[in-house]
Amino acid sequence: MANALDNFAESVGASTRKSLEQMGSISIFFFRILKAFPATIRRYHLISEQMFILGVQSIPIVLLTSIFVGAVSAWQVQYIFGDAIPLTYLGAGVGKAVFTELGPVLTALVITGRIGAKLAAELGTMRVAEQMDAMVCLSLNPYTYLLAPRLIASCVMVPVLTIFAVAIAIVSAQVIAEVALGLSFAAFYKGVRLLFQTQDVVICVVKSFVFGLVISLSGCYYGFNAKGGAVGVGAFTKKAVVAAMVMVLISNLILVNILIG
Repeated sequence: MANALDNFAESVGASTRKSLEQMGSISIFFFRILKAFPATIRRYHLISEQMFILGVQSIPIVLLTSIFVGAVSAWQVQYIFGDAIPLTYLGAGVGKAVFTELGPVLTALVITGRIGAKLAAELGTMRVAEQMDAMVCLSLNPYTYLLAPRLIASCVMVPVLTIFAVAIAIVSAQVIAEVALGLSFAAFYKGVRLLFQTQDVVICVVKSFVFGLVISLSGCYYGFNAKGGAVGVGAFTKKAVVAAMVMVLISNLILVNILIG
């Protein structure tokens, strides 16, 4: 019994130590990227290129996801509150849920599968192929030319994509409400305006900015530290996506307590 408790304590301690070491490593990595920001801003073409790749090219998947988010939101609100409140308040429930929670979180999780995996795989391939070492030999800082542009582009474009997703989700919910539930266009948007507050938009933008930061940071960190050839790149890409999703959910919980609580 004593040996089992000792082994359990050792495993917990080892896991805790490893987690703290990794948090410290990610923090140092992040501050090195921040240090490269001034030099990166002067090379704005690198940022605009990544904004197009990470943002504009993600519009189709965000569009598809937001359509179904809005449709499901309308059905769920009607199912949960249909017997308690009039149908005219459907827009209020959908708008509040999509703006503050469903829009930012679900969009971030979907984008993680694309942006997080792309960053980790792309940078990991450059790492194992020694392209980053070649850049250092040419006196080119990878933090300036590779990492900072991707981080800035993600922090800018994820909020833009989220606002776009929220708008499409509300329109999708309104179409479902009118076609399937018989709620008129005017009644739906009257309900949306009923509980709408400027704070909802602020919450949405702040959340999506933080989500963009953690997604890109996770992808860049694991891609930059990848090793082990092609197999290693795959393993580190998987770690980047899983870590980003967990960080999105944890940061969402923290932000809810700060912004709403």
